[in-house]
Amino acid sequence: MIQAKDLEAAELATLLHFYADAGVDWLLEDQPIDRFEEFALQQAAREQVQRVQGPAPAGQAERKSRTASAPSSPLNPPPVAMPNDQAVAAAQLAAESARSLDELQTALEAFGGCNLKNSARSTVFLSGDPASKIMVIGPMPNADDDRDGIPFSGRQGQLLDRMLAAIGLSREVVVLTNIIPWRPPGNRMPSPAETAICRPFIERQIALAEPDHLLLLGNFTARFFLGETGTIHSLRGQWREVAVNTRTAKALATLHPQELLTAPANKALAWADLLLFSQAIAKP
Repeated sequence: MIQAKDLEAAELATLLHFYADAGVDWLLEDQPIDRFEEFALQQAAREQVQRVQGPAPAGQAERKSRTASAPSSPLNPPPVAMPNDQAVAAAQLAAESARSLDELQTALEAFGGCNLKNSARSTVFLSGDPASKIMVIGPMPNADDDRDGIPFSGRQGQLLDRMLAAIGLSREVVVLTNIIPWRPPGNRMPSPAETAICRPFIERQIALAEPDHLLLLGNFTARFFLGETGTIHSLRGQWREVAVNTRTAKALATLHPQELLTAPANKALAWADLLLFSQAIAKP
């Protein structure tokens, strides 16, 4: 068996990237687990139940077979805890009932109507200073955000920090948040139903933080707020007005830090957008 110590640095980096893309967050459990023994015990327990209960009726056996053949996966998520329309209504009620950002965070952490929360480690709420009137919004948490419980962690967070510093800002003096507060399994895109359930919470964040300027990061975020289907390359670099409830804010879309890590040549485009954003927030 090939061990990590036998791999070159480049080979090890490629393997770790593969694991990250596959949705693997941790390589080790806190305590060693004998999976072979665990499987044997589970199998023995099933056989014991079958001996006690006897053979299942034909219809029940067929239903179990269908269920086993369609396991939950990032491309086939389990059903939400309540019908989608009821979940959206519950999210709207929970969000509208919050009179402060602290109350909204409490409501979000208590909300159980979205599937994504069941597989996520953390509810990732906003961070920073709402008094700045500047909000930077991304699409959803990644594995680093989910582990640390704060938006924009890890490599993409470090790059965002450098981007903000280049125009005289920092994560402490702006508001950082995501549209989706829970990391989707395997970093898949959220479904339309999941997005609709999460919409009231991000809109309430904007209503309570009262930003004057929004920096929208990436395709998903730009499409969500601008209501268009173009790519970030066609939507970026143009000031738009985004209306949320009774409040209107100026919004500028640009590339997400993860997109810049994947394609560094696009950093020139992001820099042009940041300069445009800097000029706007500098005006009295």
